[in-house]
Amino acid sequence: MKANIFDIKHFAVHDGPGIRTTVFFKGCPLKCRWCHNPESISAKKQLGYLLHKCVGCGKCVAACPQGAHTFTPDGLHKFEREKCTACGACAKVCPADALSLYGKEAELEAVLTELLEDEDFYESSNGGVTLSGGECLIQADFCAELLKRLKENGIHTAVDTCGFVSREAIDKVLPYTDLFLYDMKAFDDDVHIRCTGQSNKCILENLSYIDKCGGKTEIRIPFVPDYNSDQIEKIAGFLSTLKNLTKIKILPYHNYAGTKYKSLDMPDTLPEKLPEVCEIKEAENMLSTFGLEIAK
Repeated sequence: MKANIFDIKHFAVHDGPGIRTTVFFKGCPLKCRWCHNPESISAKKQLGYLLHKCVGCGKCVAACPQGAHTFTPDGLHKFEREKCTACGACAKVCPADALSLYGKEAELEAVLTELLEDEDFYESSNGGVTLSGGECLIQADFCAELLKRLKENGIHTAVDTCGFVSREAIDKVLPYTDLFLYDMKAFDDDVHIRCTGQSNKCILENLSYIDKCGGKTEIRIPFVPDYNSDQIEKIAGFLSTLKNLTKIKILPYHNYAGTKYKSLDMPDTLPEKLPEVCEIKEAENMLSTFGLEIAK
């Protein structure tokens, strides 16, 4: 069994309890205006290129079988993305990290073996493994089998999901998932569509379903001024009806991902306005008035 992943991050401390290893799957059904992992949106492999890092060595020209890399007579590196098949040959020989391949086909056994190498850290910190993305549940069969194998080895499991997936995908992983890290971007459907390009109807329904099934959830709310900052009270009202929430996190928006959009030649949709400390505090206070536990 294989999956398309773009990273495995070891010693992660923000993706669930304890020290964790996080597997990032490629492909996402949402297109959030503030996405900080734009390399995760497309399900296809992609090559990232940053001109300012290029040292002009020319190794990519020799390595590329498609002739996507050339140099002009005055030494300017020209990358023709339309010729690129994202084979990754150029990224392997680039000495300056100007080229990066996002996405690789990974065998389940190989991924499992790598995750089990960190088993001592999970045990000592009450940590475990988190499946993330993109949206990991687009590849639900792989996720379910990997989670099952992890549980057979006594490892705590978490699934980081936007919730915009089929009920079938939820059912496949539910028996093997100790904690869902669940995104809540907006409550009003029109706001959610403006922010992500998709309705949140199935997202709310899936969260309620997980809760009714007894699944533990940690809610994550990205706070983006002028986009969803007016949604906190409505989100809080909805969350207060659920029975199995462990905690809620407000995630202040940041715009650090600008270079990633540039490297992938994608339109930069990142909002300009950053949240102020007082706005975050106000949002946390609103959640608290509904009796919800806020994670610091």
